[in-house]
Amino acid sequence: MDTKLLLQIAGAALGVLYLWLEYRADIRLWIVGLVMPVVHGALYYKAGLYADCSMQVYYVLAGLYGWAVWHNAPRKQQQGLRIGHTPWRAVPVLAAVYAALHAAIYWLLTGFTNSTVPFWDSLTTALCIVAYWMLSRKWLEQWLVWLAVDMVTVGLYLYKGIPVTAGLYALYSALAIAGYVRWRRLAAD
Repeated sequence: MDTKLLLQIAGAALGVLYLWLEYRADIRLWIVGLVMPVVHGALYYKAGLYADCSMQVYYVLAGLYGWAVWHNAPRKQQQGLRIGHTPWRAVPVLAAVYAALHAAIYWLLTGFTNSTVPFWDSLTTALCIVAYWMLSRKWLEQWLVWLAVDMVTVGLYLYKGIPVTAGLYALYSALAIAGYVRWRRLAAD
């Protein structure tokens, strides 16, 4: 079996477990989120998705941060940090951070790599950074950002020849909708 296929299978298995834990708002998602980037980092490097590859370092650091935030949340609520909506004042900041990240990553990819998909690789990477930070705050709308990422990523990964991982992101798209519905109900309680 070829290395890319093995990495795709391992990454898909970890990804499904991670998403199930995220759907349940279970703090253990952060543990899986520390292992999964190693597998995906190797896969994305082999596929020439350099921004996605380097993004895995961010995922490890953000995973440590997210775990700390969720773990240290006031214990008044049974599940720690409470699910809520993205504050309106945060939306322009998140949009500006996204735009700056997209532009910077695009510039790096076009100037310093042989990436064949710099626009799409930088778009999904910038959105992932924003969505992951929103997840660490348990903001409901993070699911919508993930949905946009997942839908674009399916096409990108099919184009780059990693169909098992593309299938994982198709599943992520469906689960992002389910996660949004579930978290919306939990946020209303």
